[in-house]
Amino acid sequence: MTQNSFDLDADLVELTPFVPEAEAVPNAPLSELAFRADAWLPDETSRLRAAFAEDRTIDEIAAMLGRPRAGVATRIHDLGLRRNSRRSWSDWDDEEMARCYAHVPTATLAARLGRGVSALYARARLLGLSEPGSPPYSGWEDAQLRAGYEQGVPVAQISSLIGRPLSGVIARASVLGLRHACQPDDWTDAEMTRALTLAATGARYMAIARMLAHEGFPERNSRSLGQRLRLLGYGRGWGRAWIAEEDDLLRHAYATGASLTPLRERLGRSSHSIRWRAEALKLRGTHVRRDGFRQGPIWTAEDEARLCADYGKIPTREIAKALGRGLRAVLYRANHLGLVHGFMRPFSDDEDRAIRNAWTHGVSMVDVAQALGRDPAVIGKHAARIGYRFNDPARPSRGPRTRRASRAPVTLESLLALDPPDLPIAA
Repeated sequence: MTQNSFDLDADLVELTPFVPEAEAVPNAPLSELAFRADAWLPDETSRLRAAFAEDRTIDEIAAMLGRPRAGVATRIHDLGLRRNSRRSWSDWDDEEMARCYAHVPTATLAARLGRGVSALYARARLLGLSEPGSPPYSGWEDAQLRAGYEQGVPVAQISSLIGRPLSGVIARASVLGLRHACQPDDWTDAEMTRALTLAATGARYMAIARMLAHEGFPERNSRSLGQRLRLLGYGRGWGRAWIAEEDDLLRHAYATGASLTPLRERLGRSSHSIRWRAEALKLRGTHVRRDGFRQGPIWTAEDEARLCADYGKIPTREIAKALGRGLRAVLYRANHLGLVHGFMRPFSDDEDRAIRNAWTHGVSMVDVAQALGRDPAVIGKHAARIGYRFNDPARPSRGPRTRRASRAPVTLESLLALDPPDLPIAA
């Protein structure tokens, strides 16, 4: 029996509380315990919980309780408290990140610093910290993994919650023998594991379906595969709110000219989400690499100005040759700049009258094209559509026989000034 998947709240930091179990000690006769001046009293624990929930810093909590910072941090860890702090990072937080990152599970370090896992990932990237290897899974991570699979939470959201890659979460769930609550009954565990692994690479659903069929699994179409993956809880981006650390990392990438592609995997965001956030932060257009990491020549302001001036007035192939670029590159850039080709614009009533007058008075079709700023082939097709074919034997006056250079230039005004007979224009 499967159930529908759902999305987690953006501020959620854990699915189920987890308090580390105390080590079992052999039974021994009870003896009198010595009084400890640093023992935690129930009132202190209550005040600690309240201050922690109010997002007060560990230094502030330590000063309020009159205890050392390390003791407060240890007590928070022992109580299994977690939160997604919105406060600024202190020097001590950065030093602790540099000392423990990549050696301690990210979820454990997040609990120690009182922050969310996604905030730690963004801050680590901003500080230039690397991850040489994946630390072992902690008890808290396994507890969240079990609860997420039982409740039908999307696997991508579980991986973001505990700070592990999607493929690692899938592998860990397999080791623990977990079955997702939303897993369809007609898909085998091996097929779903392989499909999720391929989906984590960012491949399209159609390509994933072909690879699964090539590996011996049943043939499925892309729509069926997408529905099954969503039922299983896989989603490419789940609309969570952006946090301050992610904004700082995005600003840093724009300021240093870094590629935005690694941010998609690091932050678990889609390219559309990153572009939208850059627009909201007014970062669009401020990246050092304005044209990205393209291998071809960079479009300069002079190139764009020339394209804007010539596009639609001379053949695009000539523009591409003059700029030293391919035809597709010119067309793509023109579309990016919002340019509209002049040859394709609708014909006005004055232009229709000019074509009729030219047809009647024997003006060359090439001269009409130059006067209207259009391609001769476009003029010929439109003239035939409205009933004035320039090669019609019944045309009242044939075109000129002289060279174009020796003829007077033709303009739209001169064509409209001709005295046409009362001829209708076909609809």
